[in-house]
Amino acid sequence: MNDAPDAPRTYDVIVIGAGPVGENVADRTRAAGLSTVVVESELVGGECSYWACMPSKALLRPALAHADARKLPGLSRAAQGPLDAAAVLARRDDFTSHWKDDGQVDWLRSVDVELVRGHGRLAGERRVEVDTPDGGTVRLEARHAVAVCTGTTAALPPMPGLDDIHPWTSREATSAKEVPGRLAVVGGGVVAVEMATAWQALGSQVTLLVRGNALLDRVEPFAGEMVADGLREAGVDVRFGANVSLVERDGAAGEVRIGLEGGARVAADEVLFATGRAPHTGDVGLETVGLKPGGWLPVDDTLLVTGVDGGWLYAVGDVNHRVLLTHEGKYQARIAGAVIAARAKGEPVDDAAWGRHVATADHAAVPQVVFTDPEVAAVGLSAAEAEQAGLRTKVVDYDLAQVAGASLYRDGYRGRARMVVDLDRGHLVGVTFVGPGVGELLHSATVAVAAEVPMERLWHAVPSYPTISEIWLRLLEAYRG
Repeated sequence: MNDAPDAPRTYDVIVIGAGPVGENVADRTRAAGLSTVVVESELVGGECSYWACMPSKALLRPALAHADARKLPGLSRAAQGPLDAAAVLARRDDFTSHWKDDGQVDWLRSVDVELVRGHGRLAGERRVEVDTPDGGTVRLEARHAVAVCTGTTAALPPMPGLDDIHPWTSREATSAKEVPGRLAVVGGGVVAVEMATAWQALGSQVTLLVRGNALLDRVEPFAGEMVADGLREAGVDVRFGANVSLVERDGAAGEVRIGLEGGARVAADEVLFATGRAPHTGDVGLETVGLKPGGWLPVDDTLLVTGVDGGWLYAVGDVNHRVLLTHEGKYQARIAGAVIAARAKGEPVDDAAWGRHVATADHAAVPQVVFTDPEVAAVGLSAAEAEQAGLRTKVVDYDLAQVAGASLYRDGYRGRARMVVDLDRGHLVGVTFVGPGVGELLHSATVAVAAEVPMERLWHAVPSYPTISEIWLRLLEAYRG
């Protein structure tokens, strides 16, 4: 490394963005012997650690445990009171390390990855310039690869008055210090339903404003219907066909008035817009390599950006728009790190060698859990998606409440399971579970879909009794007829 003041620092690999995706790319390339530097403008650990996965689940876990306890004899009487909101928020703060990244920085040091704090931008082929907090500039050059791992930001709709009301996005929803008396949530996706679940349980009166006529439109329709029923049972005012047309706040800290098409009005103390995500690529220097700023970065299955010559620029995680999920981004990061290392060493990149295969799991075996009451856990294709893909399928449904393990879980258990079988290939292409506690069932389904386990072999995977996993036996019995 050249330490002259104006000379670029040279590394094998430069990673822009130190969220979980960037961290995993750096870990894999460094483990392969490549010198690696990470550039981060905010907190090392990224969105997931401080404003998404971890704080949101810290808010949701007490809400879901409380819901279970209230429906379990022996606990129900003790659990009738409200949650201790202050304790829940304090525990949330612990999970975010109080928005300090010392531990994550220590981890980077432990794996011998260097950190440059500041705003990083591409400055041409294999070059990155970093504007540092002290007003300086650090110039970096990569021998082999630059990986853009900058993720996404909340997408807000163009709407008169929106900037003036200081709306919540997912960040404010997971980091708020006080419980608003009334919270309006605009949206019908995962963030919307999870935050409606959490804040209703913490004491807000939540109104969920859904533009369309269903929740969670990317999973089986019955999942969204059951989540809507669960939200209403918890006290959430769920309104479909609610298209927000204007917002205004009464004074700097007054109530927010929300106008809907058709003339209806909603009043709230805060309003959360959970209306999608946009790529965080507006100011990362894409124009210097012939790409349009602000857009998604399309990649091939080795995570190499298409449309950029030289085979050096990678885009990993949400920024490539393949799958906007942390665990899939980390999967891509492991693949990208292995691919970068293989190419740096002149080794072939194939799909046969362990640790060097190209990304495939983010095409057809994507798992996701929605942490509502009831939970939704799904992997692979829905029945409609399988039909649209032209597959000849058999769809098998089963009432989860009829499984012994579910009936023991809590009184009044409501749930449903569905598996979608490709009849021509003889294996599962999709599985969906809806019900309390089903999130822990999902990995078995993911293994079955990703590994294309023949249906005849699944019959010999015996579930333990009495657990909710016995649903596998019931589904297979129904499939066999």
